[in-house]
Amino acid sequence: MNTPSEVWSAIKGVFLPFPGAVGIVVLAVEAIFFAVIVYMVLKTLWENNARRFIIVYLILLIVAAAITFFAKPINATAFIVFFLILSLFFLFLFNVEIKRSIWNVGKHKPAMASPSSAARSSSNVAARADEFIGAIVKAVQNLSKNDIGALIVLSNGNLPKTIVESGVMLNAKISSQLIEGIFIPKAPLHDGAMVIYGDLIEAAGCFLPLTQKDYPKEFGTRHRAGIGVTEVADVSTIIVSEETGIVSVAKRGELTRFVDSEGLKRFLKEYYWKEFNTEGKKQ
Repeated sequence: MNTPSEVWSAIKGVFLPFPGAVGIVVLAVEAIFFAVIVYMVLKTLWENNARRFIIVYLILLIVAAAITFFAKPINATAFIVFFLILSLFFLFLFNVEIKRSIWNVGKHKPAMASPSSAARSSSNVAARADEFIGAIVKAVQNLSKNDIGALIVLSNGNLPKTIVESGVMLNAKISSQLIEGIFIPKAPLHDGAMVIYGDLIEAAGCFLPLTQKDYPKEFGTRHRAGIGVTEVADVSTIIVSEETGIVSVAKRGELTRFVDSEGLKRFLKEYYWKEFNTEGKKQ
């Protein structure tokens, strides 16, 4: 194992190649460069619901640094190359999302892209949650009675951007009429999924990943999508069968069928209980 002085000498050899003021300037530029890369990787992984990769990324960097600077011979250049390759690999995985975020810089974002400040600051959150629950339950019951298929995602804000942006952004107040209208057969957005986030219908017509598990043939694309999205993100879904009108709910990759109105209310209350605390603020 190398002594601390040897490690420090190796680090200075890489990051302080020039003496005096020039060396300090080079060091500052290098520090900013590395900080920007780390920030971009962590930001990209966080925003695209790939937070488990953050731990993997940081662990790999720590292990590589330990091997590089405490093994003989010290090869700091190898660590820099590994750092760049690893960082570029994670950025390449989300290159489409990065391009989209660059093009969207400076664009106006809807004021209601997340649960409205009125809902979050209200002291009567329980009553407001009951209002949302009642509207959703009413819409689902009407869709079920008329054998109209529907797929609703109850998001907590951590859905991958690609899923939300695959549909049409609405950011509209929840109402039973709007929910039913979106899923009317032959309506432009009826085949996709609706995303509800707090007190808003965030988007509609969204495409979801399909589960790879084996299910009976009676479970069509809508059910497979409703299950699949709960396997890749911490969300819940409500599914109405177009063939039978049966209402199902999915959570953590598990499907529960034949959900009645009371069961649906309990399901939604659990969602809104987690979504808002007793003071009306996001937890």
